[in-house]
Amino acid sequence: MDQNSLTELRTFYTSFGRLPLPDGTRVTERALGGVPALDIAVPQADGDTGVLLYLHGGGYVIGDARTGVPLAAALAARAGLRAVAPDYRLAPEHPFPAAVDDGLAAYRALLADTDPARVVIAGDSAGGGLALATVLAARDAGLPLPAAVVTFSGWFDLTLSGASLTGKESVDPIFDAADIREYAATYLPAAADARNPLASSVLADLRGLPPLLLQVGSAEVLLDDSTLLAARAAEADVEVTLEVYPGSAHVFQHHHATEPTAARAMDTAAAFLARRVAPAATPQRSRSARV
Repeated sequence: MDQNSLTELRTFYTSFGRLPLPDGTRVTERALGGVPALDIAVPQADGDTGVLLYLHGGGYVIGDARTGVPLAAALAARAGLRAVAPDYRLAPEHPFPAAVDDGLAAYRALLADTDPARVVIAGDSAGGGLALATVLAARDAGLPLPAAVVTFSGWFDLTLSGASLTGKESVDPIFDAADIREYAATYLPAAADARNPLASSVLADLRGLPPLLLQVGSAEVLLDDSTLLAARAAEADVEVTLEVYPGSAHVFQHHHATEPTAARAMDTAAAFLARRVAPAATPQRSRSARV
C-alpha cells in the first residue's frame, strides 16, 4: 500500500470517530499496560460494573482508539458496562505481531484490578480478529480468560482461503478481494506466516475459549471468515453463536442509530455480553457489624 493511499484512507477513517455517542458519554485518555487508550464511561453503567475491552477495525492499517469509540460506547451502554479502547499500533510502521502484543498488554493490565469474569472483549473487522488473537495469546500465556467475546464482521483468516472473498465481490459495497489482499500484505511482514494462529485465528486450536458471538452480513467478502471460525469453534467444543444478517454489509452495526437491523444486532450483542458478565461480589460485612 503506497503512502498516499494510506494517508487518504487514514484521513477518511477518522470520520467513524465522529459518529454520535449515547447521551452523557465521557471519554478520557489513559494508559493501559503501556498502550495509549480511551476510557469510555456511559451513564447506563454504574461504578461497579463489568468492563468491555473494545478493539477497533481498520485492517490493522488504519483507524485508532477514537474511531472505535462510537461502537464501543453503543455496545457498552446497551450492556450496562464501562468500556476501554486501546490505541494499538498499526502497520506498516508496526507490522504483525505488534497489534497482538498491544492487545495482550492491555488485557493483562485490566486483570490487575478486574476479575476476568467481569471482562468481555469485542471488536469489528480486524479488531474482531485481534479480539480472538488477544484471547488466544492470553490463554497461551496462562492468563485467565474473559467472560465472552463478540465480533462484528471479524477478519479471522489472513491466508485468504474463504470462498466468499471472491464469491461475494459482486454484492459487497465496500471491499473486493484485492482490497483484503492489500491489507494482509501490509500487516504481515515478508518473513511472517499467514498461517500463524495469532494472524489467522480460524486455524488456531480454539479449545478452552470463552463463549463467542460472531455477527456478519451476508453481503460481504469476509462472510466465510465468521462461518469457518464458527465451525472450527464448534468442533473444539466452544460455545459459539453465529448470526448472519441477510443483505447486510461489512460492520453494518455502525448504522445502529438509523437502521433497525443494525440496532437489533447491537441489542443482541449487548444482551449476550450482559448475560455472561459475572455479578459484582457482595462485600462481606464484618463480624462486629453483625452483632
